Amino acid sequence: MNKKVFGWALLLVIFAGTSLFAQKKKSTKRADLTETAVNADVIQWISVEELEQKMKQEPRKVIFDFYTDWCGWCKVMDKKTFSNKELARYVNKYYYAVKFNAESKTPITFMGKTYEYVPEYKSHRFAAELMSGKMSYPTTVIAGKNMAYVNPVPGFQRLDQMETLLKYFVSVEAPSQATWESHMREFKASWTPEPGTQ
Repeated sequence: MNKKVFGWALLLVIFAGTSLFAQKKKSTKRADLTETAVNADVIQWISVEELEQKMKQEPRKVIFDFYTDWCGWCKVMDKKTFSNKELARYVNKYYYAVKFNAESKTPITFMGKTYEYVPEYKSHRFAAELMSGKMSYPTTVIAGKNMAYVNPVPGFQRLDQMETLLKYFVSVEAPSQATWESHMREFKASWTPEPGTQ
């Protein structure tokens, strides 16, 4: 009888130990994946729906890239600016990044509001709202944590211009003309363009 009890107890201890080891390994693997995403050499673009979920888990500032399929400067910005490894690592660490086709015909729901394509304007209402109705492409929009503020920046942004923007918005909670001007006077861009992108 004692041998049976001892055998079952030993089996239970082995099972519990194996289970704890497996959980720890799974937890470590998840942390490794998160660390890999932050250090990735490419921007980890997410959808608007994913953004809402991620903002609930960990509020961060957001960079939106509004583009269209026909926009030549959008493609140039993808190649020359968004492809930069230093920029990608910085964005992945401090921002959520959303790439959104401003002419998408797919309705989306974000923060309790549904946005749809508007045929007479040939644009998506979500893009129009975040771009303050000024529909030019590409447009980069920087938004505060939980969309506390929205700052559209129209036009192609070179790497040094994008670095200036991204680092400014990380450094302030409430952007203002005065803090922007101060940042512009003191800031020195340091990211190096990738070979063949100048």
